[in-house]
Amino acid sequence: MPSKIPDLLHQLDSVIRIPSISSANPAIDMGNRLVIEHLAEQFEALGFTCEIMPCGEDTDNLQSNKCNLLATLGSGPGGLVLAGHTDTVPMDAALWTVDPLRLTDRHGKLYGLGVTDMKGFFPIVMEAVKPFLDATFKEPLIVLATADEETSMQGAHRIVELGRPRARVAIVGEPTSLQPVRTHKGVMMESIRLRGRSGHSSNPALGNNALDAMHAVIAELLDYRKELKQRYTSNLFEIPYPTLNLGSIHGGDNPNRICGHCDLEFDVRLLPGMHIDTIREEIRKRVQRVTEPLDIQFELVPLFAGAPAFLANADSRILQAAEKMTGHGGISVGFGSEAPFLQQLGIDTIVLGPGNIDQAHQPDEYMTADMIRPCIEILRQLITQNCLQ
Repeated sequence: MPSKIPDLLHQLDSVIRIPSISSANPAIDMGNRLVIEHLAEQFEALGFTCEIMPCGEDTDNLQSNKCNLLATLGSGPGGLVLAGHTDTVPMDAALWTVDPLRLTDRHGKLYGLGVTDMKGFFPIVMEAVKPFLDATFKEPLIVLATADEETSMQGAHRIVELGRPRARVAIVGEPTSLQPVRTHKGVMMESIRLRGRSGHSSNPALGNNALDAMHAVIAELLDYRKELKQRYTSNLFEIPYPTLNLGSIHGGDNPNRICGHCDLEFDVRLLPGMHIDTIREEIRKRVQRVTEPLDIQFELVPLFAGAPAFLANADSRILQAAEKMTGHGGISVGFGSEAPFLQQLGIDTIVLGPGNIDQAHQPDEYMTADMIRPCIEILRQLITQNCLQ
């Protein structure tokens, strides 16, 4: 119970008080460096060796405001990674009934921006490791804290670029209600930008209507969506096929002018086995096939690099261990995570963490207090099995 672990509550409050919003809107986007420096200080006090790793376009700048943390206890090959992201989604403080930037303990619920998704995972890791600080580690425990999971995934892309960390198994502590996740879909978000030629609307020959062209492009995308549904299927998911959602469209500037520009933004949710670059190139070819005869300029611009789908190895030892510890079989979820990036490093990976995703990304985000002690016990078993035995 939280009242019996005041230091954990203090740590939760400390990390929530440091804002680390990541957003595609530069006006509200923040760095996560202050959170990373705070976590490094706390893990170093526990005996971890810490390395701050700059991310994004500024990787040569050691003071970059977007960075990852690698905190390591013990040494040698193998080991266990406990991973999570340090950024949060934006907030509208006026819609909260509590202060989003401090911990509020109310009726068995702990409120705060990021308490569930997912800065709150790191203080729980600190509490879990305390009994082992004087133990002899046969394999290292590595805590990975990343940047910008909520937007660009640049922290996750950075670890793949560097080929670090190296370990045998990994847990990504996203909120799963302490059920092990064996698979989730991937996501790519794209923008199609068409440029025609504006002119007086009384005479269509005076311009080239980009909105008319986008109508044809959308028809092509809807045909492609049907094709994806027929081509790919997986009974692991409630929605057993890839989806393509048309999310936003903007074009023109006045009803009496021929529309000279039109932009469409959409996403694709990918099943395991689908590759972002392949799907992007298929979309590019299909749209170009529509726009070229219309003499419309066309760009396909990724809104972020994309996150691949995740499927745990069929013989995953960490999945089997987690299923035994929790009493739950591996599940599928609709949200994405950084698990596939760790998997690309050859690490046997699953997603498992406290809190429920239903409470994330909304006002009055909270974690139920009864999740904390079971999570600590699971983490201690995982540390014992993978680092000490």
